[in-house]
Amino acid sequence: MPICEADPWRLQYFENVPCPDNVQIPTEDADAWAWNPKHRWIYDKLRIAASQGLDCGPHGVPPHRYPVFSKPVFNLKGMGVGSRTIADAAELDEHYAPGHFWMELLRGEHVSTDCAVATGKMEWSRHTTGTPSGEGMFSAWAVHSEKRPELEDYLREWISRHLAGYTGMVNFETIGGRIIEGHLRFADQWPDLYGDGWVNALVRLYAEREWHFEDRDRRTGYSMPLFGRHGQAFKHPRPEVLARLRAMPGVSSVQITFHEDKRPEQHAMPPGGFRLGIVNAYDLESGRAARRELAEAWPSEAILNSDW
Repeated sequence: MPICEADPWRLQYFENVPCPDNVQIPTEDADAWAWNPKHRWIYDKLRIAASQGLDCGPHGVPPHRYPVFSKPVFNLKGMGVGSRTIADAAELDEHYAPGHFWMELLRGEHVSTDCAVATGKMEWSRHTTGTPSGEGMFSAWAVHSEKRPELEDYLREWISRHLAGYTGMVNFETIGGRIIEGHLRFADQWPDLYGDGWVNALVRLYAEREWHFEDRDRRTGYSMPLFGRHGQAFKHPRPEVLARLRAMPGVSSVQITFHEDKRPEQHAMPPGGFRLGIVNAYDLESGRAARRELAEAWPSEAILNSDW
């Protein structure tokens, strides 16, 4: 499939949309890096910070003030590996690591934004916020229908200065309106919540370098994960169970987010729990009801959060 998806549970969003064989659309950062040599520098988080005039530097260069936030310069696997807040010089010395950097500690709302970019111009964007539940887990993400003009203006100007000539999707993570990470892809967890025709517009963007999407029926959607306890062996629910959940009013899709043929410890999961599945829904209460019903596919003692 030209839309290159590593997670089989997300193929449902793309498998019925025609895509030319010569078009490659990345959903993984490793693919995006390989296919975009001119713009792959966006994965350099130190360079991203410096491009905005933020106080930053590699480990070994002392900050001007504390606290600071420390993380790897490059991390294409995500999951916040090696990231931490640093309170003072002694703590920075204790956690010194080659290939890491520090930046000023940003405060404010953490927003994930998908942008469609055509020849260096931002043509579309959509914003998502998450509700953390501790230990790297989230109880839900809200894919907002509302625009954020100030943030969109900032991203539009940054793109025009730094991604001239680029065509494709870009995902930004921002805190307090400043970019902390960039990815040459989109968030493939909830493309169904962007509206009918969005994936077709995605294919046309990569195939024809043009963005055409009506986007007239924006609705806030919700993406709600279900977590189990680490150390358990899980099996997929029966197909008829998933079919029933997907047919529930307000539910857009259901993903079962693990491989039965891989040991639990071979999955990249947050420290707090093992992610079993995700329910995407346009109605929050309907999504929660579907998640509770999904939880019944496994023993209750193995489930962490079906009542979130």
